[in-house]
Amino acid sequence: MGISNRIRSFLSTTNHAVFCGYATFAAFSVYFCMYAYRKPFSAAAYDGIDAVPLPLLPDLQFKIALIIAQVLGYTLSKFYGIKFISEVSASKRTVSLIALIALAELALVLFAIVPAPYSVICLFLNGFPLGMIWGLVFSFLEGRRFTEALGAGLSVSYIVSSGAVKSVGSWLMQLGVPEFQMPAVTGLIFFPIFLLVVWLLSLVPPPTREDEILRTKREPMYAEERKRVLKLLGPGLFALVFLYMFLTAYRDFRDNFAVELWAALGYGEQPWILTFSEVPITLVVLVVLGLLFLIKSNRLAMDVILLAMLGGSALIGLSTLAYQFGIVGPAAWMILVGLGLYLAYVPYGCILFERMIAAIGFAGTAGFMIYVADAFGYLGSVALLLYKNFGEPNLAWEEFFVQISYVTSIVCVISFVFAIGYFSPRMRKQEEEEEIKP
Repeated sequence: MGISNRIRSFLSTTNHAVFCGYATFAAFSVYFCMYAYRKPFSAAAYDGIDAVPLPLLPDLQFKIALIIAQVLGYTLSKFYGIKFISEVSASKRTVSLIALIALAELALVLFAIVPAPYSVICLFLNGFPLGMIWGLVFSFLEGRRFTEALGAGLSVSYIVSSGAVKSVGSWLMQLGVPEFQMPAVTGLIFFPIFLLVVWLLSLVPPPTREDEILRTKREPMYAEERKRVLKLLGPGLFALVFLYMFLTAYRDFRDNFAVELWAALGYGEQPWILTFSEVPITLVVLVVLGLLFLIKSNRLAMDVILLAMLGGSALIGLSTLAYQFGIVGPAAWMILVGLGLYLAYVPYGCILFERMIAAIGFAGTAGFMIYVADAFGYLGSVALLLYKNFGEPNLAWEEFFVQISYVTSIVCVISFVFAIGYFSPRMRKQEEEEEIKP
């Protein structure tokens, strides 16, 4: 018996704690490595590069153009992923992960070669394959009795990884690596690690029969099944997707311009704050969302998730108000808005739709609804970047971030209240039907 079969057999028979630890480590590591191909470019300022000469968007700042190009690739990938992730078979997940990352790295190599500002096209090509990584990784974890714990472990990877890989990128530039070559070099450093952890993830066994009973069997969703779900839950899903556009735009802005925001707050000479400021956020989100697997009732768990997301949305606005009144300092403010953001944002990528499927009771995949939300969510990110570039070009980073913090908080609180009112009676009805079954 080869080592792969030995590990797979061990995971199928070991205790739950060991299985969860292994699966969480593998999934976390794969997605952490993905960020080495997505975010290092944003650690550079690209000062002195001519604006991108687009006919309808004159004088678009080069760095903003790079971010928009990557987000557009990522967004189109999410629309394609609605079909791809819904239908992909388990046997093709591993090779798909490796192929997509290889394409993303090739685009970064081209970014180092193609002269600016035309290299902006390479970031679009980089974003497209990366947009499908999350759905492939999460498909190894969904439909299990411990999916909340596994999903929380996976989700915190993008909280800490973005800052970490930008710190690596900043460090490489301090060593003398040119800013256009730095993203590709960062990707090459992480590629052997990525191959190792993808192999480890591929050994995670499928859900058990008990998992399927507790969380509903997960099956590929083709066109008819996708239409049925949208018809069944249309208004509620619309509310969740609408507010996710604001959360995604806010999260992407905080992430892509973290260097500029921290510099405006007086931390420009401390690059490692990009990593360390995210650690307390990671720990709190991991604990809060990971413990949800202890709640056996799918309806109750769904209610708790929505309330936690509502509280996170409110925290963004309240902490910003506290910062403006001098109650908290700039570093504490950035951490608090980050905590509120990720309490509201993280469940979209894992436990929100995972529990929704189980609570409302239909066969399918969480990946489908995740990608519906993502596809439209990143359109909000592009819109916010364009507004900053053309609507408020002279507004300081700090002032602009304060403004969008208030808007995001207010819109999301209102939308979450509607979502709770929409889904609660439907989940209660499903629970009552389950109770009267013989």
